[in-house]
Amino acid sequence: MVRFGKQDLRTNKNQKPIKEKHKAQKQRNDVVLHSCKGKGRKRRRASTTPELEREKTDKMRFSVDLQKAEADPGRSPTPKRDEVEWVPLQNHPVFFPATGPVRDPTAARPLRNLLAWDGASRLYFWDSDKLCLHRISIRLGEPDPTSVLAASPSKVLQADVNPDFAVQKISINRNGSALLLSGSGGLCVMYLYYGRTSNKDNATICRTVTVGSQIYLSGSNIIRILQVSWHPNSDTHLGILSSDSVFRIFDLSSDLIQPEQEYYLQPVQPGRSRNATSICPVDFSFGSDHLWDLFSVFILFNDGSVYILCPIIPFGSAYKWESIVEIYNDAQTFGLKSSNSVAVSNSNLAISWLEATFPAIADQETEGSDLYVLRAHPYALFDASLSLQGPLRKVCRDEDEEGSAFRGAECEGGAVSFLYNLVVKDSIMVTAWSGGQLQIDALADEIQPVWNVGSPPRLRVDSNDHIRGLAMICEPTPGKVSPVKLNQPLDSTLWLGHPPPLLRLAIVDLALPRKTKGGSLIMMFIDPLMPERIFTLHDGGIDSIVLHYLPFTNQISGKTETMRTPSVHPVLSTCQGEISSQAPLSGFVSLSDSFGCSWIVGVTGSRECIMLEMKTWNLLLPLQVDMEGKSLHLEEPKEKDMPDMISKELLVGPKVVLVPQTSPNVRSVSADSIEGRSMLHDYFKLFHENYVEYAHKVHFELKHHEPLLKKIINDQHARLGDAQQKLLQVEEKQSKLENRIDSAIQLHNVLEERLKRLRKLPGPHKKPLSRAEREFKSELDLFSGVELDALHSSVNALTARLRRHAESPKGNTSNQQRLISRRKDPVEESQVSQLKSSLEKLSLVNSVNSKKVKLVESALRSRESSRS
Repeated sequence: MVRFGKQDLRTNKNQKPIKEKHKAQKQRNDVVLHSCKGKGRKRRRASTTPELEREKTDKMRFSVDLQKAEADPGRSPTPKRDEVEWVPLQNHPVFFPATGPVRDPTAARPLRNLLAWDGASRLYFWDSDKLCLHRISIRLGEPDPTSVLAASPSKVLQADVNPDFAVQKISINRNGSALLLSGSGGLCVMYLYYGRTSNKDNATICRTVTVGSQIYLSGSNIIRILQVSWHPNSDTHLGILSSDSVFRIFDLSSDLIQPEQEYYLQPVQPGRSRNATSICPVDFSFGSDHLWDLFSVFILFNDGSVYILCPIIPFGSAYKWESIVEIYNDAQTFGLKSSNSVAVSNSNLAISWLEATFPAIADQETEGSDLYVLRAHPYALFDASLSLQGPLRKVCRDEDEEGSAFRGAECEGGAVSFLYNLVVKDSIMVTAWSGGQLQIDALADEIQPVWNVGSPPRLRVDSNDHIRGLAMICEPTPGKVSPVKLNQPLDSTLWLGHPPPLLRLAIVDLALPRKTKGGSLIMMFIDPLMPERIFTLHDGGIDSIVLHYLPFTNQISGKTETMRTPSVHPVLSTCQGEISSQAPLSGFVSLSDSFGCSWIVGVTGSRECIMLEMKTWNLLLPLQVDMEGKSLHLEEPKEKDMPDMISKELLVGPKVVLVPQTSPNVRSVSADSIEGRSMLHDYFKLFHENYVEYAHKVHFELKHHEPLLKKIINDQHARLGDAQQKLLQVEEKQSKLENRIDSAIQLHNVLEERLKRLRKLPGPHKKPLSRAEREFKSELDLFSGVELDALHSSVNALTARLRRHAESPKGNTSNQQRLISRRKDPVEESQVSQLKSSLEKLSLVNSVNSKKVKLVESALRSRESSRS
């Protein structure tokens, strides 16, 4: 191709006529396409690399295809707009049922997801039989809100090199320019916007590259790919977790063979030996835009334990200025000002890493400028490696639960998949188990970055000492696994390097059909419209789990709701009895538009498409209990929110597609050459697939806004008529309301008068008792308790003795007088006199006591009357 450019430049310099120039070009093309002779060409071919030779061959084939397409103007690789037919998505020809033999439902088969959505208007489906990709243009909510239309026929995309492994999952990057084809035996990426047209079946041959071909299943290596995912803040970075317990990040724009970053995971479980086979990774998930979660990677192991790597950031990825400033200020506020030296040291490392990765963050004056996005610079601490924070523990209630705080296997089987979900202020973690259970937890504290100082990483630099790659060993920090209790303040653990604790929200049992071997595989997806809803894809079908209780979100919003268990709704079932049916799902995707409508699309193993509309407006409403009717009902909104007039797709605008990079020699070709015409054809395809389709979409949506506007106006008129009716009813009832208000005011005045009279009564104006009265009252209280009964009995006894003494016989008195007269003892006379005086005193005491008893009884009666 370099030779072509030079010849075209020489032709332009000689200024030949147009016909001669075309003739010379045709001769050169014939020589290049049908002759390979010449020493100079042999020398050039020997000096080129296989990749460059392959690229030259592809461009030569594309030039031939372009000439044939120009020779036959009636044949076009892209169907014209008049040829496109819009049909319901479930009736699209791509999803016709397969006519081949049906597989045994009890046979072992991996769980696959061969559907992907770019978030706008294109749906992708991988045909595992024909090894091609179908791109289907869709229109959401047309012609009615419950349906989805799809363009027929679909655009067929084929890889220039078919993958030599079974594709189990496809996913698309943020801008929709590259699609990932992954399986346990390999990984490749298709570039959707750059390709050539095949004359065989009018399919577009897309450039396809293999990622990590020298690492995964190459030669004697038996390293399997466990999970792969696009990074949420980059269009060219992939995260791959493999069976050798290594997490790698590849940059597709720089190197497809050697990873940009490598993290060797060495977890050490408490109480168990350091054995690589005792615990192995299963799944991972990137964090979301919430403080340090933005730079975190959550890794799940087979025993259910979850570890965190923070910070991990792809080189050159873009982040919002507000997010980086929030993290930077948090580290300075809560870390540097702490009284703990460990917290100060950890925050210093974090601040230095932020300032080196984002140099603009150190200058706070740029906040007022037009800087909205920051690019991450390659950087790593030279004397420290990332700590493998974990295993994450749930919050303990008492000392008895400290031993169980580390255990993750509270469900049946082993952990099979993991999902991280950010809902407003809550970081939700969902772990799926092979027994069919979902373990739902929330982070009870914020994530902070932790390094192991003294364990330097291994860096790869270029000739200018710029970092091109890094590798490090990540293991837990010793002494950072102390359990967290509920009564322990979380402020005491800030920036101390402790892993964040978990708050258990629920354990959901999906009640899947029992299997004899291996258990069930579960995939989890987040609803793009309502993050509180999680879809699960498994052998039994599709289930929907809605989270009603979010601890930190409810606390910030001021809600005082009690903890509610999640609601589980079976959406689609493929089970018949205890085994799965003959058509298990091989694809799932959740769709949503800007009007608040949501759909799910599933594809069975027999190529049948199922589309369902999902209701979202009443799922999160609290339950209201009717105490009289003893029934539960949802609190329905009185008015529905009005939909937006302009969809989100139109507001965002057409997708910006970067022009493929070319060499300087190719850039200088003339427009009349084959290379120039092929480049113009590529640019025209990019323009047609993005801007022309966007313009047609704008025209179509504006054209179809008329019935929507008419419906909205009719609704407004109906509401206006209802409001006028209610105003008339209010005017009719106004006189009655005024009479009732007057009677209420009169009743209020009467009650005020009665209250004034009651306030003048002596009862409410009692004076407090004096000191002497309080002492006397205390004495009365003593008598009223125990001594009153004893006093009554003593008085009765003395009265009886006095009565017996007064009524004694006269004979006894005469005998006593004789005896007294005979003896005339002075001692006895003195005793008799004393007895008489004591009797007199006793009678006085008796009279006094009887008076006191009467006083006590009167006081008791008055107290009882006052109480009543």
